Amino acid sequence: MKRLTGSLAALATAATVFGATLPAEAAQAPKEKSLVSVLTADNNKFDKNSKDFDILTEAALAVVGAKPDSPVGLLADGSVRLTAFAPTDQAFRHLAKDLTGKTVRSEKKIFSTLVDLAGVDTIEQVLLYHVVAGKTLTSNKVLKAKGATLTTAQGGTLKVKITKKKGSPVITLKDQDRNDKDAKVILTAIDLNKGNKQVAHGIDQVLRPIDL
Repeated sequence: MKRLTGSLAALATAATVFGATLPAEAAQAPKEKSLVSVLTADNNKFDKNSKDFDILTEAALAVVGAKPDSPVGLLADGSVRLTAFAPTDQAFRHLAKDLTGKTVRSEKKIFSTLVDLAGVDTIEQVLLYHVVAGKTLTSNKVLKAKGATLTTAQGGTLKVKITKKKGSPVITLKDQDRNDKDAKVILTAIDLNKGNKQVAHGIDQVLRPIDL
């Protein structure tokens, strides 16, 4: 546990200059929908649906609330081109268990546990590690990215691994933690917000920008 919390503290100090990774964009086109508008479409309330993104959106709102100038806020600016890999509520449940050794059922409790353990600065860095700035990577593009290394808004990298299982593609994202279970893209939750500059793909694990 000391190693985990120490690593989280170290991550909190590793802030990156996110603004430099984003291209300058023109004024927001009125028809461009942001990811926030999509992810909060279900009123963004903690519930018992482990397949949606309530904890993710609450985490993003908490970061922007505490740090109004955080680049996480660009998820609400549909004019900025980006791709997000979005952990489901169940993915955050896995993370909470990994960090505490306990299974936490309540989404609200999972959220508060992670905030207490990591703090807003660390959560900000973790969220940015899920974002690829400047690119709209639809599922077709991701499937063609076998073996590619993606640079995230946090400054770290992800490696894309593509395999097949029973004829269906399996998209795995290899993060910086060599010991955890690698995240897989959920094929029933891909291309969220397709047709806009910002798209997201659901994943079943929270990506880790450092080796915990």
